[in-house]
Amino acid sequence: MAEPPVPRKAVLAMAPYSPPTSGRAGKLRLDFNENTVGASPRVAEFLRERLSAEALAVYPEYDRVRPKLAAFFGVEESRLLLTNGTDEAIQVLVNTYVDSGEEVVLLKPSYAMYRFYAEVAGAAIREIPYRSGDLSFPLEELLEGLGPGTRAVFIANPNNPTGTGVPVEGIRRILEAVPRAAVLVDEAYYEFSGVTAIPLLEEFPNLFISRTFSKVYGMAAMRLGCLLSHPGNIAFLHKAQSPYSVNALAALAAEVAITDTAYIRDYVAEVRAARELLYEGFGRRGIRYWPSEANFVLFDAGPRAVAIRDALRARGVLVRDRSYELPGCVRVTAGTREQVARFFEALDEVW
Repeated sequence: MAEPPVPRKAVLAMAPYSPPTSGRAGKLRLDFNENTVGASPRVAEFLRERLSAEALAVYPEYDRVRPKLAAFFGVEESRLLLTNGTDEAIQVLVNTYVDSGEEVVLLKPSYAMYRFYAEVAGAAIREIPYRSGDLSFPLEELLEGLGPGTRAVFIANPNNPTGTGVPVEGIRRILEAVPRAAVLVDEAYYEFSGVTAIPLLEEFPNLFISRTFSKVYGMAAMRLGCLLSHPGNIAFLHKAQSPYSVNALAALAAEVAITDTAYIRDYVAEVRAARELLYEGFGRRGIRYWPSEANFVLFDAGPRAVAIRDALRARGVLVRDRSYELPGCVRVTAGTREQVARFFEALDEVW
């Protein structure tokens, strides 16, 4: 009798990644750091105007959107790769530069997909923990952990779930320490922090920067990201990427999303105001929290972290438990000030 094939050892050794993505409709979405009010109205309007049965039957083309996005980011078109969200950017980078057994350096805790794709590739993973207490970026510890065998380094700036960041000068020191390693700086939350490594692209050919349309732009359902780097790197990445991985709807939506600068400016201002209200609310209640450079705040719910998450969900408010990697910690997205008020109203009922 035939038997199913045995997966690679790297896959057998992996723990499954199962984010709680079901049953979220109609609830207050403060769990995944998405835009909590939706994309710019211009995006849906533009898609309605441009979509047709014939258009859906054609493979996507990127000639219109690529130069517009490059100009938006302030780079040459040859420095930009469109990706199916930041996840594909990570995957393509690993597939291009990391062989089985080679060293990948990650920070802990951080975005789970760095470890996920490194594990699929069979990489040797070295993790540097964020500093206990204030959860600040462990720059000196990371530099000590880098070496000639380091093949890739993944940094979220600001970091998820801690909300803490590293200044551009710190990124420069990392790039100088491993000139032959691929260094990814994931700027998913750039709009909220204002810190970017893009000015370093000309100087460091080992720098890769990812951006996403899933957060401030409110286009998580479309799965669109961008990877910026040296033109030679982009050419290699193209070789390792499926030719039509970015769908036509995402490419169309990006064209108009970047033009509605007032919408983005106003939403970012609202999120920052909501973030301050989270600080104020946690402080008044004597709940420990960590200041954030992103659109979320990590707080300490103690041994009841999971119970509090579940009780909030029962009241229609979704937050993300992170106690499996930071004991007692729960992460809440900063959406609008009105949403923060709803969050605290529910929290007071279950605390």
